[in-house]
Amino acid sequence: MLAVLFAYLLGSLSFAVLVSRAFGLPDPRTHGSGNPGATNMLRTGRKSAALLTLLGDLAKGWLAVWLVMLAVSHGLAPAWSVGLAAVAVLLGHMYPVFFGFRGGKGVATALGVLLAISPMLGAACAGIWLLVFRLGRISSLAALSAAAAAPLLGWWLLGPRLALALLGLALLIAWRHRANIRRLLAGEEGGFVSR
Repeated sequence: MLAVLFAYLLGSLSFAVLVSRAFGLPDPRTHGSGNPGATNMLRTGRKSAALLTLLGDLAKGWLAVWLVMLAVSHGLAPAWSVGLAAVAVLLGHMYPVFFGFRGGKGVATALGVLLAISPMLGAACAGIWLLVFRLGRISSLAALSAAAAAPLLGWWLLGPRLALALLGLALLIAWRHRANIRRLLAGEEGGFVSR
């Protein structure tokens, strides 16, 4: 389906790489943690670059799902395409066709997806991230906590219609954080930012 393909291609725009090139910064895939995301962009010392990366990744998740929801509302796409687009844009971010399938961990993009589906759901998950981060100062733990809560909160707020897609988002984020999970279980995960 064209909507799903569009969502994947939009997700494949790696804002960390694009912003790094625009600012003349090192490629984030070869700098710091090697993760092309906003957290690693902070390691360049350019907060503005990190902020632009965060906003770009969030916006593409929101836009991909919002456009499909708009198409659904006009009878141009089936309702189930919203869930597929949500998963597709996240897969595009994590495995971008334009950048050798070396993408980020998907937290900001997933937040954009959630905000498009339901601003209340997105705000609730962002609140969980902030709370866990404030308590533990570990970015990966905050991200995993928010991701785990998304399907449960989505079911409670929206009913079962998007539960499978939200579970898919949570599992993808857990998969991309598997090294962080191992370090968390071993008590070796560093504070403040995730590697």
